[in-house]
Amino acid sequence: MNKTNHEFNDPPSPYWIASAPGTDYPGLDKDFSVDVAIVGGGIVGITTAYLLTKSGLKVAVIEADRILQGTTGHSTAKITSQHSLIYARLKKEMGKELAKQYADANESAIHKIASIVQEKKIDCDFAWRPAYVYTQSNKYVKKIEDEVDAAASLGIKASYLEDIPLPFSIQSAVRFDEQAQFHPVKYLLALAEDVKNSGSYIFENTEAVDIADGEPCTVTTRTGKKVTASKVIIASHFPFFDGGGLYFARMYAEKSYIIGLKAKDRFPEGMFITAEDPGRSLRSQNCDNGELILIAGEHHRTGENENTNIHYQNLISFAKDTFQVEDIIYRWSTQDCMTMDGVPYIGNLTSRSPNLYVATGFGKWGISNGTVAGMLLTDLITKGESPWAPVYNPSRFSSAASIVNFIVQNATVAKHFIGGKLAAPESAEIEKGEARIIEVEGKKVGAYRDEQGQLHMVDTTCTHMGCELTWNDAERTWDCPCHGSRFTYEGDIVEGPATNRLHHAKGDPNIVEPNVFK
Repeated sequence: MNKTNHEFNDPPSPYWIASAPGTDYPGLDKDFSVDVAIVGGGIVGITTAYLLTKSGLKVAVIEADRILQGTTGHSTAKITSQHSLIYARLKKEMGKELAKQYADANESAIHKIASIVQEKKIDCDFAWRPAYVYTQSNKYVKKIEDEVDAAASLGIKASYLEDIPLPFSIQSAVRFDEQAQFHPVKYLLALAEDVKNSGSYIFENTEAVDIADGEPCTVTTRTGKKVTASKVIIASHFPFFDGGGLYFARMYAEKSYIIGLKAKDRFPEGMFITAEDPGRSLRSQNCDNGELILIAGEHHRTGENENTNIHYQNLISFAKDTFQVEDIIYRWSTQDCMTMDGVPYIGNLTSRSPNLYVATGFGKWGISNGTVAGMLLTDLITKGESPWAPVYNPSRFSSAASIVNFIVQNATVAKHFIGGKLAAPESAEIEKGEARIIEVEGKKVGAYRDEQGQLHMVDTTCTHMGCELTWNDAERTWDCPCHGSRFTYEGDIVEGPATNRLHHAKGDPNIVEPNVFK
């Protein structure tokens, strides 16, 4: 448990992972053949595997780490079709038909999860809750009104309010009824066991590094073992295999932060999120020793803010201003892949790859859209079509607004790629617990000195596409501002799309030694 002085010395720990049993599925130790191979063991991979096995197909899930330890286990776990203020924009930019598909898909996902929980009697704290988007700014009142009208026109139970059950005043809010929340890891562990018990497979600690498209397709792993399958689904958060789809140019990564706290106050029934920045998302969760209040927000592009601990402190300040805080028990961060138009890419990897599928770009709403992905991909594989395929089509034509976003985001990538190469190294004076970019034998090196005084030095060129990494002091990782890859201070991969670790550098810059990369 973290101390109330909020000096976080322990590594971040998501409640969902800390409060659920671990897994011990085997690694892939021989070549394998199945109907469908799924790369990625998060909500998309496990849900899709579960639904495909129910359709009679043999499936293999390939996970580089342990299942559910990535973004799924770091979420706020809201099951909702309310994705901030999205429906008025979708109607304007995509038209009512596609906006209706998006609304129907996410409403269906809520009820799909509810029906699975009931059918399998899964103990995962599932609870129906209303969801609110609120504003304290006059600038957002008209946007709230437009969102209520748009959502209602698409069949969602939406209503306009000027008061919500939080202990402060607002200007306006939109409320969605029949939304829900749950414990995502407990829910998905039950589905994973069903996959295994149905004669399909889950392989952990098995990193996929390449895919050969064909009939069948072949997935090659780090150890050289291969999985052949008629269909392959890439559900690895950011696609590790691009296949000519240019996903690296059509997405970017954002970090957000979450704290879990105990308070004297009783949290009101509902889930809440601000319309404006700085973002604040709130919900409660029953736990063994009472009620946990989760507060999330403080989003920024990955790699663009070195002093990341300030985001936790900002959330703590908001919590203390809002509730009678007794203790801060959990804190963690999450990383989301953002698309240019705010809608995920779910479907064929490209128009030229009928046997390869992708599910990525879920933004802040991966629980509902991740379930949508499982349903949509199952329909495409078993039926050849889905009523929601057009709005999620990875090859869809972008609107004018998303094209502008495309230009802005890729200009940012270019800035970090070129600017990072030109930036001057810092002083070599590095205290315990600090990291800096320094120069050793004329080369730029990322150096971190641990609490024992040992220096850990790596080449800070991202192994994905060569952008320069920046230091994240909250997680003690080297993060890529271009596409969101993250590495430990020893160079190991924390998060893709990079598939190769960072190179080590030998020698202390304060001692004259040759700089040898290995």
